[in-house]
Amino acid sequence: MKKCIVITTIYKPSLSTLKYCSQDEWEIVIVGDLKTPHEEYQQLEKEYKNVKYLHPNDQEQLFPELSQKLGWNKIARRTIGFAYCYINNCDIMATVDDDNIPMDNWGKDIIVNKETTVYNYSNEGDFFDPLSVTEYKHLWHRGFPIKLIKNKNENTCSYNTVIPDIQANFWNGDPDIDAICRMEHSPHCIFDDKSFPFTSVKFSPFNSQNTIINRKVLKYYCMLPGIGRMDDIWASYYVESLGFKVVYDKATVYQERNDHCLLTDYKDENIGVLNTIDLVSNLKKNPKNFYDYLPEDSKKVLEEYLKITHEFDEKNRNNDVSK
Repeated sequence: MKKCIVITTIYKPSLSTLKYCSQDEWEIVIVGDLKTPHEEYQQLEKEYKNVKYLHPNDQEQLFPELSQKLGWNKIARRTIGFAYCYINNCDIMATVDDDNIPMDNWGKDIIVNKETTVYNYSNEGDFFDPLSVTEYKHLWHRGFPIKLIKNKNENTCSYNTVIPDIQANFWNGDPDIDAICRMEHSPHCIFDDKSFPFTSVKFSPFNSQNTIINRKVLKYYCMLPGIGRMDDIWASYYVESLGFKVVYDKATVYQERNDHCLLTDYKDENIGVLNTIDLVSNLKKNPKNFYDYLPEDSKKVLEEYLKITHEFDEKNRNNDVSK
């Protein structure tokens, strides 16, 4: 089984990145941008046999149309790494951030594609907040509609066996919450392992900073420019609307968050504040309704990414037939 880790960064190699490079059982795909110190990552390629650095020139050569549609100086460049993993027959991919330091348990308990007994939560609405069933119920996950936070903790619980397509691992330290929640609470979290694993029959946000997905999800999952800090959150709702199952599991990283302007973060989250409830309502009717909520540049990226993954499968299917 081929396992890949995808990171994108504009900073010099962090402690997090170096620790991921030491994960010998994984191929590390680092996606550069125009501001990335390329020489330092090219040096990492020489030091670690499992590291592949995608220089901007490599990206334009491998995926010229996708690269052009993505544009530069944005975290959505991560999508190039996803496409690279797909055409290189990755079976399981982890998408991580360079400010999430892997703990000793990182990668030790992969439940993707495995039958797993979980807490299964439900409620009367369309959404489930993953933080609502932890000891930090006063917080909410980035991308959960803030209009719904008043009643978000009103869940019922059962026990079920599921086979996850997506394993959204949590994060100790500075959690993945939205700007309003961070302004109000400025939390530092240490999540209790006893709360995990859990899932929900409702739509729930997961991010791209400590998440493991299988190949079936990777075919459809990419980061989209033009929608601010919903680039990974709306992608999560989209793949859930396609029927893929997400399970949340215990913290495996400690986040020492890179510098952010919270007012800028709030501005970049506003598209979600205004549109996420309506988006999910229409995704429930038909996943193709996703396109109706995307700006033109996002649509082009999603269309190009799906073209790459589907054409790769079709080509390999034809090759198998010819044999």
